[in-house]
Formats: sequence, C-alpha cells, structure tokens
Amino acid sequence: MVSHIHAAGDADAPADGPSVDGALLAGLGPAVKAYADELIAVRRDVHAHPELSWHEERTTGLLRKRLTRAGLTPRVLPSGTGLVCDVGSGDPLVALRADIDALPISDRKEVSYASTVPGVCHACGHDVHTAAVLGAGLVLADLDREGRLPGRVRLLFQPAEESARSGARQTRADGAVEDVQRIFALHCDPRTSVGQVGLRVGAITASADQIRVRLTGRGGHTARPHLTGDLVYALGKVVTEIPALLSRRVDPRASLSVVWGHVEAGRASNAIPQEGEVEGTLRCLDRSAWEGAPELIEDLVRAVVSPYGVRAEVTYERGVPPVENEAGSVALLRAAVEATEGPEAVVGTERSLGGEDFSWFLDGIPGALARLGVRPSQAVTDLDLHQGLFDVDERAISVGTRVLVAAALLSF
Repeated sequence: MVSHIHAAGDADAPADGPSVDGALLAGLGPAVKAYADELIAVRRDVHAHPELSWHEERTTGLLRKRLTRAGLTPRVLPSGTGLVCDVGSGDPLVALRADIDALPISDRKEVSYASTVPGVCHACGHDVHTAAVLGAGLVLADLDREGRLPGRVRLLFQPAEESARSGARQTRADGAVEDVQRIFALHCDPRTSVGQVGLRVGAITASADQIRVRLTGRGGHTARPHLTGDLVYALGKVVTEIPALLSRRVDPRASLSVVWGHVEAGRASNAIPQEGEVEGTLRCLDRSAWEGAPELIEDLVRAVVSPYGVRAEVTYERGVPPVENEAGSVALLRAAVEATEGPEAVVGTERSLGGEDFSWFLDGIPGALARLGVRPSQAVTDLDLHQGLFDVDERAISVGTRVLVAAALLSF
C-alpha cells in the first residue's frame, strides 16, 4: 500500500505532497527500538570521552567502526576527523547531519557517564545528535539490505561546530555535500519536553560574528583632556553609540544586535592612554543585513570617533550566517514528526540569537534544522546549553532517530 502523506499547512511543499510506502513509516517504531539501548550506550560513551573541535579522533573512530560493522563504507574527512557515509544508491540524495565536538567546559554532573576529560564536556548535546544520526544510519542500512530504501541518504558527522573556524564550512569545501539535494539536522532544546520537536520556517538561529575596535591617539594628563585625543571617552562612545545607531540604520525586523564583551584601556586613573580596544559579537537574523554588516560597522565607528582626534582600526571576523529553514523542508519534518510521534508532538519554537554553523550547508541546498526536545517530563528547572550541569532525557535519541529516518524517506 502506498500512503500519500502531505506536509500540510505549507504553501511551499510539493504540490502532490511527498509519498512513501506507509509500511516503512509504520515499521520505524520497532526498527528504532531494536537499537535504542545501543544508541544510549553510544551517547554515554561519547559523553564520557568528549573531544574538542578538530580533535575528534576517538569519536570518529567509534563511528567508523560501527558503520563499517553495519556493512557501510564511511569515509573520514580530509581534516582527519568527522566522516561521511552513504546509505543506499541513486537519487535523490538526502543528507542527515550531526556535529561531534565538545566544549571547553567542566562537567559538573554526578552520573556514571560524566566526562573523563578535565575541562571538556558535551554541554551542547552534540553527543545526542551523533547518536541519533548513527541510529538513523543503522535503520536505513537495514532497509537498504531489505531492498526497501528508495533513494540515497548521506550521513554527515561534522567536526568543529563550536570552532571559530567553522567545521561545516570546511566540510562543505571538502565536497561532503556535493550532489546533496536536501539536508536535515537536529539540535537539542532543553526547554522543550522530550517527545516534542520544535519547527520554524525561516530564520531559527542568528549569525554570530566577532568585532574588535582598536583606538589609538595622543595620550596625556587627565587634567588637560583638551590637549589629547580623549581615547577613553571616545571608546565609551563606541560602546554606547554603535548599538544605538544600528537600531536606526538597519530594519528592526533583522534583529541585528551588537553586544560588547571586553573593554580595555589604560592603567592609571590620572592618565589618558594612547590605545584601547573593545570586542564583542554581532548577531543578526536576516541574511542580507548580515552581508552588509562589516562595511556598516566600519562606517559607523569612524563617524563616532571622528570628533575626538583618535584613529580607529576595525577588525571584523565572519562567524556563521543565520540558519534559515526552507519552507518545504520544514513541511517534510512536520510530516515526519506527525507520522512517527503524533500531531501533538509538533510545537512552535522561538528564534534564537545563538549561532549554528549548519547555516553553511543551507547555502544553495534546501534544508532545515529542528529543535529536539530533551527536557525530562518531571523536570522542575531548565538546564540551559553550555553549562556543566546540562543533561538530557535519553528517550530523545530514539525520537530524533525516528524523525530523521522519516524525513529522509518522505523526501524521496
């Protein structure tokens, strides 16, 4: 029997809706359940042995060994960590992405699988993403052996999501998404209950760039600021006026925001220094505003400091663009969640000013990132990401696996 499952409520979904053998979707529950305990064990192993960006050798080896045992042919990426692995053959080619690196944060949990590496832990849920995509690969490999996989799926285990030198950007440059026609990813959400999946069309995360403004000028005595370039005063103007000016130069719907995190100038209370600097981040939810931000920031800084007789050097470092979910891909994820978890499992989700380098994969490739609920149903407090106490309800791994497999199948 062929069951036509329509991605309802989205005008950009295919006119006839995706179709897939209904028996495939109906069988995902038992198929994933068969691997549930193993996937939890894998997640705990990865959690106990976290590795920082570009150093994920053990994690890469663990994944390579398991995928090879499943009869697949994983390929380690040229950087030496991370890998890609195709399941099935032919077209279309759909990719499922996981990030595998950890953070330089101390694990503060008292659990059997706590980090064994001092100062490093999986405080962002990448261990869950890794286990879910591995599980999807194992289930899809079973379907392929049975002759029931109607297309090709690429498992993409990406290194260095947390690195300023984006692992996604490098992975794409290495050709890992060549010929990919659609791509999906999950991200743990500690504010969404386990069993629920948050979906949103358009921007779901923001750009994240770094700004450094260095001022230099003639220093002097604080008793005679008129004989100097009053550098500290000028630096204060940069700190306060740049965010304010941006609110009048950029469409407020872009949610462009500059927040400073480091200011330094001078050593003595009665001396105006000759140099000082301020550093911060620029975040934005609109791609066009993000693209024009470097030139705009430089123009505004020079305009702000020009009356004070100081020189400005602006260093603008690109981080990641916003993750902008493509409507048709969100519709496919919605259909996948409804088919495997039930309609009530689909929830809306807020836009975040956090950055996610999955955005580099969406440059010319339709795709979407979903928020995977990992909050235990009995939790009384929320443990945010990037904290040493962060943990998840491990039932979320099977939820993520089912959703990713269904999304891939519905894409064929």
